[in-house]
Amino acid sequence: MRLGGRLSGAIEVLTDIETRRRPVADALKDWGLSHRFAGSGDRAAIGNIVYDALRMKLSHAFLMDDDSPTALGYAVLLRQWGLSPEALAGEVDGDRFAPPPLSEDRLAAFNARTLDAAAPHVQGDIPGWVQPSFEANFGDDWLTEAKALAGRPTLDLRANTLKAGRDKVLKALERNGAVASAIARQGIRISAGEGPSRLPNVTADLAFQKGWFEVQDEGSQIVADLVVPQEGDQVLDFCAGGGGKTLAMAAAMHNKGQVHAYDTDRKRLAPIIERLKRAGTRNVQVHEDLSSLSPLAGRFDRVLVDAPCTGTGTWRRRPDTKWRLTEKNLEERLAQQQEALANASAFVRPGGTLFYVTCSILPQENEEQVHGFCKANPDFTLQPATETWRKLFGDRTPQPRSRDGSTVTLTPASTDTDGFFFCAMTRKA
Repeated sequence: MRLGGRLSGAIEVLTDIETRRRPVADALKDWGLSHRFAGSGDRAAIGNIVYDALRMKLSHAFLMDDDSPTALGYAVLLRQWGLSPEALAGEVDGDRFAPPPLSEDRLAAFNARTLDAAAPHVQGDIPGWVQPSFEANFGDDWLTEAKALAGRPTLDLRANTLKAGRDKVLKALERNGAVASAIARQGIRISAGEGPSRLPNVTADLAFQKGWFEVQDEGSQIVADLVVPQEGDQVLDFCAGGGGKTLAMAAAMHNKGQVHAYDTDRKRLAPIIERLKRAGTRNVQVHEDLSSLSPLAGRFDRVLVDAPCTGTGTWRRRPDTKWRLTEKNLEERLAQQQEALANASAFVRPGGTLFYVTCSILPQENEEQVHGFCKANPDFTLQPATETWRKLFGDRTPQPRSRDGSTVTLTPASTDTDGFFFCAMTRKA
């Protein structure tokens, strides 16, 4: 397919997402199934246009004076992919699969408008109602942080030290441009690429099948590392999901001690079984219901609560969720977080530590939650997270945000990772 045909395909997918309000991954999959003639390069390019358009939806619409899928698709090629109007016209002209050429009105608007005239939340490509939360969390830097969430994410991997060291994995993935991560001690990074470029399918690599590495954002690796699990510890991953942090902690413990993985959503937990087998992990027990954990109340050294949240820190990877998020969604997540903290805290032994993590950057879900929890549960005390950071990662790596040293927030702008919040609360002995 030529670029015009790829643009037309992206516009179809964007229209499907808008009219049916469905996840972008589902819309792209359905398009591919109904257009089997499209090759893998075509599908990757179409996906890039769609994701880029959604990441910068508001600013694209403002500059084009049009929020239609067609305008957004053209804006991606003009703004993010660097094509000139003349070059783009050349790609579209004569291609019977291309969409109609960009109208004179839209092109005139694009050439005349600047984002300086747009509302701040439009410049930052975030919903207007979350701007106050960004301002509360980041102060004068909030717009920089918002813009960073509209960039393309890298492909991050974690070397599974139960089977292979990072250097060994780097050598195996050398042809893919893999490099060591800047912060995570076992992290590996592959560049996001530009324009129509596609990321390598690393899960098809023999090294992955052997269990040498896992796909995991560097931020997720970092917060799992900050738990500092030790050999022989009893650890509970209370909201384990697919098991990324469970696997990371089990490897850090060298298969000694035990990690118990639990999640209220059995479907989210299901992939963990195959992942544990591939990774060679032998010190993990999986729990599908809370009742099986009850006999272990008050016995864990470390309890990690990776709480359900709005996912604002993952907007680079899931930009469609940015535009579906509502204040009601936030209220629901706050209640779920409080419930998760209350339930999980019962499993912390005296002198043990409760860790609270979200992939959100909204203060309501983070600092406000843990301060409220400690106030209601005075036997738990916040520990200085920045001290643990310095011990693990040093002062020369990119540093997270922290107001008082007790909690840390990772962001694309500060640490070049997904957005994550982390804190540790120790229970009185």
